[in-house]
Amino acid sequence: MQRYDVVVVGAGPTGLACGIELQQRGVSTVLLEKGCVVNSIYNYPTHMVFFTTPELLEIGNLPMTALNEKPGRTEALKYYRRVADHYELNIHQYERVMSIQGDDGDFEVRTSKGEYHARKIVLATGYYDLPNMLNVPGEELDKVVHYYKEPHPYYNHDVIVVGAKNSAAIAALELFWTGARVTMVHRGSWVSDRIKYWIKPNIENRIKNGEILAYFNSRVVEIHPKTVVVETPEGPVTLKNDFVFALTGYHPDLDFLGALGIRLEPVTERPRTNPDTLESDRPGIFLAGVIVAGMHTNEIFIENGRFHGKKIAEAIAGSLSSSQLISSST
Repeated sequence: MQRYDVVVVGAGPTGLACGIELQQRGVSTVLLEKGCVVNSIYNYPTHMVFFTTPELLEIGNLPMTALNEKPGRTEALKYYRRVADHYELNIHQYERVMSIQGDDGDFEVRTSKGEYHARKIVLATGYYDLPNMLNVPGEELDKVVHYYKEPHPYYNHDVIVVGAKNSAAIAALELFWTGARVTMVHRGSWVSDRIKYWIKPNIENRIKNGEILAYFNSRVVEIHPKTVVVETPEGPVTLKNDFVFALTGYHPDLDFLGALGIRLEPVTERPRTNPDTLESDRPGIFLAGVIVAGMHTNEIFIENGRFHGKKIAEAIAGSLSSSQLISSST
């Protein structure tokens, strides 16, 4: 069993920031990531552009550069790889955490590849890996996609985009421009007011001109190999269909937190944490990034979650004397 002062679960930007801050305080740390480094960003659309400027994505005091005012996905992936290399972070990729047992100062972490002993745990698991499901018959079909990457494979196909927020609007436009026949289905009465200001008029005009069909106040109720049934205010409609993009958002793994004995606020589902240290009500387990917000995932982004690392590292380093720190893994 490998021994560390801290196991950080998740190697997204917030997890990396935690690893850097802990390492700088002499706290031996391993980061366990079920996918690749910054796996959530990797799953973003290939040509996605961030809605923020480079300096707000920086961690570890390393400058981030971009060709344009706002960086894109590829630039972000390159930057975070450089951060991991620069700080020589101990990251174990494609290693899923299966269970965490024990108590403060003596945790046992079991993964898909091994076992670890740690004095403290930091959970920085994000939320992008868990899509909000439609929960309708046929959702298990291969034609249903919860992560939109790029439009080319869907040229000359009938596609349905479920949702009308940023991700759905961008996907619908790119698919339309690439030659797909696009239909949007949304529970609301119109596209979201939160769509980026340079995207909103574009998607609205495509809908008004009939270039992108749209069913509002509607929902997908059945998915079949060659069709989709949509419940509309005028009754059910069966549409010819090759692919369904269920872009209805994502959520944190609150079941995992519950299994660890971390209590959630009944209304907001926020995990109970000490605001000064971000330690949960299970001693020795700290929370970082978007999971601190529970289901209110729009409150924490890379821009503010990256500062959680310093707060957590200071609390952990302050609780462990220099004589207790593990100088190297065994």
